[in-house]
Amino acid sequence: MTIGIIGAGRIAKAFARQIIKSGYQVAISNSRGPQSMQGLINDLGSGIQAVTTQEAAQAKIVLLAVQWAHLPQALANLPPWDGRIVIDATNPSLAFEPFANAADLGEKTSSELVAELVPGARLVKAFNTIYYKLLENHRQEEHGKRVIFMSGDDRYAKKQCSEIVKRIGFAPVDLGNLVNGGRMQQLGGPLAHLHLLHMQPSF
Repeated sequence: MTIGIIGAGRIAKAFARQIIKSGYQVAISNSRGPQSMQGLINDLGSGIQAVTTQEAAQAKIVLLAVQWAHLPQALANLPPWDGRIVIDATNPSLAFEPFANAADLGEKTSSELVAELVPGARLVKAFNTIYYKLLENHRQEEHGKRVIFMSGDDRYAKKQCSEIVKRIGFAPVDLGNLVNGGRMQQLGGPLAHLHLLHMQPSF
């Protein structure tokens, strides 16, 4: 299966590295075009190709990993989503740093706003709480697996996302629907920046 990635920053690169190791193909895009990502392609090796954003968005599953301020532009003029799965790894951050302040979203959650930008997609919030270095340099912990939180309204989409999480060696934790779960895991929520372990039974 090919997974599309919109964005080519830290989380996008870390995610791509892990899923390539797990046997997925990757079609990655950025705002500057495929020719600007040759160094990244060389670094990650086989299993990845640089494409346009329009091409990446055609994958059955697409990871969205773009800076908050650039989301409207990144998602503009794309073909209809037609039920394809979008994994929202974005944070409503005022700067692209782990502990930056959150933007004021009013009463809505960040993923509700993202959902408005990807009409027709099956949206799952995931991979936004984990520090990119923990994702990129993932190793199996002695007594458990690192947790990836996820939230969404579509059961099938969450199942597909959960399979990816498990396949790359992490433990999916379903927080429920997009609004309530997303509010807990988005930047400024109680689960933001928590890097928990799902402990395995010792007997």
